[in-house]
Formats: sequence, C-alpha cells, structure tokens
Amino acid sequence: MLSIHAKKKKATQTMDEKLNTLRAGVLGSNDGILTVVGVLFSVAVATTNQFTIFIAGLSDLLACAFSMASGEYASVSTQKDTEQSVVETEKALLKTDYEQELQVVSDHYVDEGVTKETAEKIAKDLMNKKPLETIVSIKYDLQLGHYMNPWNAAFSSLFSASAGGIFPLVAMTLSPVAYQWPATILAVCLSVALTGYLSARLGNGLVKTAIIRNVIVGIITMIIHYSLGLLLQA
Repeated sequence: MLSIHAKKKKATQTMDEKLNTLRAGVLGSNDGILTVVGVLFSVAVATTNQFTIFIAGLSDLLACAFSMASGEYASVSTQKDTEQSVVETEKALLKTDYEQELQVVSDHYVDEGVTKETAEKIAKDLMNKKPLETIVSIKYDLQLGHYMNPWNAAFSSLFSASAGGIFPLVAMTLSPVAYQWPATILAVCLSVALTGYLSARLGNGLVKTAIIRNVIVGIITMIIHYSLGLLLQA
C-alpha cells in the first residue's frame, strides 16, 4: 500500500512542470500557425493549383511540428541534465562541506526576516530531517525528484504545432477560391490572438498587449510571404 502511494506521489507533476508543458504547447501552436501561413501565402501567390498549395502547406506543417518537438526535447533535456547535475553536486557538498551548507540555509531564513537564533534552529532541524531536499530547494528552487520532462514538452509542442498549422491550411485549401484569402487572414488573426492570450495568462503578462503583438506579427508574416510569392511569380 505504501509503495503504491509513493508511486502516485512521484508521478504527480509540480506546477512548474505543468507550466513548462503548457508553454511548449503555446509556443508550438504559434510557430505552427505562422510558418504554415508563410508557406501558403508564398506558394498561393505563385500558383493557383490547389493541390500544390495543399501539399506545400502540409509538408511545412509536418516539418514545423517535428522541428519544434525536437527543439523542445533538446532544450528541456539540457535543463533536466543541469538539474540532475546540481543535485549530485549538492550530495557531494553535504559530505565534504556540511557546515557551509547549513550556513546557507540559516542565512536564507535570516534574509527572510527570521532572527539569527531562530534561523539557526530552523536550519538545523531541516538539515537533520531532509538535508538534500532542503539545500536544493533553497539554493536552486528545485523540488527533489521532480525534473523537467523533455518528452512531455516534445509531444506538447508536436501536437500543438500541428493543430496550430491546421487553421491556415484548412482556411486556404478548403474555402471557396473566391474567399480563401480573407478566410486565411481571418483564421490566422484569430488563432494568433488566442495563442497571445494563452501565453499572457500563463506568464501573468498583459493580455491585451500580447494579443495585439501576436496579431501584428501574424500580419507582418503574411505581408512578407505574400511579397515573396509575388517575386517568385515575377
């Protein structure tokens, strides 16, 4: 029974881990939208062949999704390796320089406003009960046993980039030819506005600013790639 409880406890994600996965998803979605619409606009200006436009957009969607996933995996893997390395370093320091580690904990509580005498008592109590967990939490703000999961970030980015790229792809290739341009522009503006809103909420930022910024970037992306399409056509 105890072992089952321990497994469940270990499997529970911290808020930082959940936010990291969500962050990867939001960024992946935004990149999926902008890269796919960039290719669609460039190709659609240069040719009216709907199948060619669709294949170009789909190819870019898949390339973007896997590129984002591999990038997130590499980045978060490096972060995880660093976190694990820090823990191993602290394990060694607890054996070779325990008094200094104890002093770090005591100083932390003094900085928090606790009296020196009380801080020393708290430090000794914590370091007697859970030394490694205490020191990595105070020095690096890490929760022992909880490391960023590169696979979660990779799959989150993979699926969200694919989902984001579908909006302009569907709008451009499935809308009636007479409406495909305005439909695609609308789809991109709405979808990047949504990713701007989500990124601001996750980062406790300014929602209105994030939405406006994302929409402007989306419009600039479409203008640039439309212009490139005109150059290709010429």
